[in-house]
Amino acid sequence: MGLSRGGVGPDRVCTYDRAGLGESSRARGCRDAADLRNDLLDLLDAAKLEPPYVLVGAGGGGVLAVNVALAHPDQVAGLVLAETPRAIRPAEWPAEVLVELACSHPANLEHRDYVGIEKQVWAKRRSLGDLPMTVISNNYGTKASNAEERSNVRDQRGWLVLSQTSRQVIVTSGRNVPVRETDVLAGESLRVVAQARFR
Repeated sequence: MGLSRGGVGPDRVCTYDRAGLGESSRARGCRDAADLRNDLLDLLDAAKLEPPYVLVGAGGGGVLAVNVALAHPDQVAGLVLAETPRAIRPAEWPAEVLVELACSHPANLEHRDYVGIEKQVWAKRRSLGDLPMTVISNNYGTKASNAEERSNVRDQRGWLVLSQTSRQVIVTSGRNVPVRETDVLAGESLRVVAQARFR
């Protein structure tokens, strides 16, 4: 997540570990979209960082960024989504993967309701006006190993409805965009910050 004030470039960039990850406290109970959104907003408040924010998220972090923008559009000045897939379609996923995504599964350290959160945020997509926004998507091409990878670029276009000025940047380096495409991610983040309007 990146933050900027004053329209003159980033004053400060903040990253954090979501509940149950890294050095953050363990998550409790099954966590929904409001829980994750409130965690981020509470963190920003505790850090005394005033809105509006430019939010940058990859994968599930991108879903969280959209979640915040939809609930509090007045607090978000820009969005960058890096390889943030459309909502999970349970009918198209193997049963064993869905079991691993369940809140109670030991591998789900966040106790995150992956399917429910993604479905809820995807369903609530709407235009947020001319919000500066970039969606960075990987084109797997002939290396696509499943239907999700084959439709990845097309599916991620679904996020573009959030802004009249959104754009999609296509890369071909694989799923881990923040690691493999640091220059693209940094460049698009700075572009969005430069276009963002700060009060």
